[in-house]
Amino acid sequence: MFEKELEIALILARSAGKTILEHYALEIIAEEKFGLDNLSEPVTAADRAASRIIVDGLLAAFPHDGILSEEEIDLPDTRLAKKRVWVIDPIDGTWGFVKRDGDFAVQIGLAIDGEPVLGVVFVPLADKLFYATRGGGAYLAANGGAPERLTTSDITDFHSMSVAVSRNHPSPGTKLVNELFGFAAEIQRGSVGIKVGLIVEKECDVYINLSPRSKFWDTCGPQAIIEEAGGRLTNIFGEDIKYDISDVQNHNGIVASNKAAHSLIIQKLRPLLNEIGRHKLKAKAV
Repeated sequence: MFEKELEIALILARSAGKTILEHYALEIIAEEKFGLDNLSEPVTAADRAASRIIVDGLLAAFPHDGILSEEEIDLPDTRLAKKRVWVIDPIDGTWGFVKRDGDFAVQIGLAIDGEPVLGVVFVPLADKLFYATRGGGAYLAANGGAPERLTTSDITDFHSMSVAVSRNHPSPGTKLVNELFGFAAEIQRGSVGIKVGLIVEKECDVYINLSPRSKFWDTCGPQAIIEEAGGRLTNIFGEDIKYDISDVQNHNGIVASNKAAHSLIIQKLRPLLNEIGRHKLKAKAV
């Protein structure tokens, strides 16, 4: 199932990655744009070029599907009329791209009836290609090598866990979370896809993001991958993220982890969320 979809998504992710690296070798000029939350974030010519490659390729192959890309205008009524919607972040981790720290990825997800069923995360500079389809398992093809099947850890002892945290968007909440859980180690990386990659490679066990700023294109592809690897990705209240609504902002944050520990993490988070006044937020009418 989803053989053609995966084949096309893998080709487009690599093609976009090649174009991104061509831009990476040149002078990078970052412009300022305002996101859905009216806060500024960077965008580059590479973001736009990669988006066009992916969007045009998907529409050519699947003309009846919906498209949601960070760098394209979203038409919610049109998108929500579609059963199948591709969710695209042409460069997840634009700050890492601009700063040339290598922490950026191409992310492509496919949601059917609001549930992620396919995910591709390509890290061009490291030549690491993560991918998964519903019921087909999760895999990593690195440096031209054969794909290897991925599984998350089964660690449930917080003091034995490593946590993935943001390199480019530090927050006071990160320190509070780490103090609460007493994680054994912390690895700083950019891009949600790369941090989820750490979990499915068993370099980390958990990623907790209290921020309301991430969007569907940050999580759709990575969610498909971690869940096929035996993990879970929900909001910080333990609820599933549904991708068939008009408001594409993840107002209630992200928790990604192995399945064995996920409910324990959600449970331990609750008192902290109450203490800092982090209450459940509703999607906005668009």
